[in-house]
Amino acid sequence: MDRQNLTLLTDLYELTMMQGYFRNKDQNETVIFDAFFRNNPMGSGYSICAGLEQVINLIKNLHFSKEDIDYLASLNLFDEDFLDYLKDFKFTGDIYAIPEGSIMFPREPMVKVIAPIMQAQLVETAILNIVNHQSLIATKASRVCFAARGDGIMEFGLRRAQGPDAGIYGARAAVIGGCIGTSNVLAGQLFDIPVKGTHAHSWIMSFPDEYTAFKAYSEIYPNACLLLVDTYDTLKSGIPNAIRVFQEMRDSGMELKNYGIRLDSGDLAYLSKKARKMLDAAGFPDAIISASNDLDEYLIDSLKVQGAAITSWGVGTHLITAKDCPSFGGVYKLAAVKGADGQFIPKIKLSENTEKVTNPGNKTIYRIYEKDSGKVKADLICLVDEKFDEDDDLMLFDPIEPWKKTKLKGGTYTMREMMVPVFKNGECVYESPKVMEIREYCRQELETLWPETRRLVNPHKVYVDLSKKLYDIKIELLDRMGAE
Repeated sequence: MDRQNLTLLTDLYELTMMQGYFRNKDQNETVIFDAFFRNNPMGSGYSICAGLEQVINLIKNLHFSKEDIDYLASLNLFDEDFLDYLKDFKFTGDIYAIPEGSIMFPREPMVKVIAPIMQAQLVETAILNIVNHQSLIATKASRVCFAARGDGIMEFGLRRAQGPDAGIYGARAAVIGGCIGTSNVLAGQLFDIPVKGTHAHSWIMSFPDEYTAFKAYSEIYPNACLLLVDTYDTLKSGIPNAIRVFQEMRDSGMELKNYGIRLDSGDLAYLSKKARKMLDAAGFPDAIISASNDLDEYLIDSLKVQGAAITSWGVGTHLITAKDCPSFGGVYKLAAVKGADGQFIPKIKLSENTEKVTNPGNKTIYRIYEKDSGKVKADLICLVDEKFDEDDDLMLFDPIEPWKKTKLKGGTYTMREMMVPVFKNGECVYESPKVMEIREYCRQELETLWPETRRLVNPHKVYVDLSKKLYDIKIELLDRMGAE
C-alpha cells in the first residue's frame, strides 16, 4: 500500500518465463495479451470496469530497484546476465482499455497489452489483481444501489475488508459503482470522495444515559445529527430520546437539516415504519431514517418490497468483500504474435470447456445501441482494422450458436468503440478522470441498459458477438488445430 514500485507484485512464474524468453527468444518480439473475464459475477447481467488508474500507476513506476534485483539474486533462480538486463527494464509498449465506470460483458477485452513479450508477460498478475478486485466491488455496489431504488448508499466496510488495500481501493470502486460516499477517511483523502458517518453504540454507552449522549452529539454536530437509536430499546427509548433532542434543537431556533436516526439491529422493516410514524407525529417528517446491519442487494430489495421507511443505507461487509462472490475471475491470455512481416499472427487457446476457448487476434470492441431508445443492443468484438457504416445493414450472430442471427437495418442503430489508448510506446496518453466524475459516467452508462438486464435475479443477457471476419479466423484456427 505504501510503495509506488509494485514491479514484484507478480507470480514467480512470470519471472521464470521472462528468463526463458531471454534465453530463447528475440527480446523485442511483440505480442498481444488480452485481459478479460468469462462470466459476470453474482449472476449479474453486466459488470462495471474499475481499477484502470491504478494500472496506469503500476506501469508508470514499473522498474526493478537494486533491492528488487538483490532479492531475486538471493533466490538462486536467475542468471547474472538476466539480472543485469532487469536493471534497465521499463515498459515500452502500448495498452488499450475500457474506461473505468464502463459497462462491460464477458469475453471482451478489459485491457489489451501490445508489447515485447517479456514486458507483456511481467504485468499480467498485477493487472489482474487490480482490475479483478475493483471491478468486482464496483459491480457489487452497482447492484446494491439498484436495489435501493434511488436511496443513498454509503460504503462502510473498512473494518471487514481483507486488509488496508482492499478497504481503500474497495471504497474507491464502491463509489464508482454508485455509492454516495464512504466511511474510509484515507480513501476520502486519496481519491477526493465524500466521507460520511455518525457514531457507535459506545458513544451512547459512555454517557450516563441515552438522552445525554444524544444531546451532546447534537451540540457538536447540529448540521449532521444522525442518532443511533437501538443501543437500549429502539421504540421505547431510542426514538423518543431522539425526538426530544430534535425538538430542543428546533425550540432553540435552529433550522434542522441533515438530521434523523439510524437503525442497526432488529426487524428493520417493522422498526422503520414505526419510527416513521413516531417522527411524523412529532413534527419531523423530513427526518432521515438510515439503516445498516449486514445489508446486501437482496435484503435491501426485500425491505423495499415490505414498505420499509428507510431512505439511507449503510452497507459494509457484504459490499466490501462481495461476500456472495468473492472473486471476479478475469484472465490474461495471449492473442497474437507479430510476425517477421510486421503483421500479427492470431493465436488461440483450446479447451474442452467451450467458454475457455479464446478469441484470437488484435481486437477491439464496438457497443451497438438502438438509435431510438439509446439502449444497448449488443457488443461486437472485431479486428482493429474493420470498419462499419451505421447506414449499412448489420448482421449479428451468436458465436456459440451461429444460427441465431439478428439483422439490424441501417440507420436504426449507432456504434461506439469502447477501448481507448492508454499507453503508446511506453508513454501514458490517457488522463484518468476524478472518481466522482467516473461515478457520474457510470451512472450514465447504466442508464443505457434495459431494466431487465439490471434485475437482480435471472437478468436478461446482453449478447457479445464476433464480427464475421474474426469468427472466420477463429473457426479456421480451430479446424487447423483439430486436424493436427
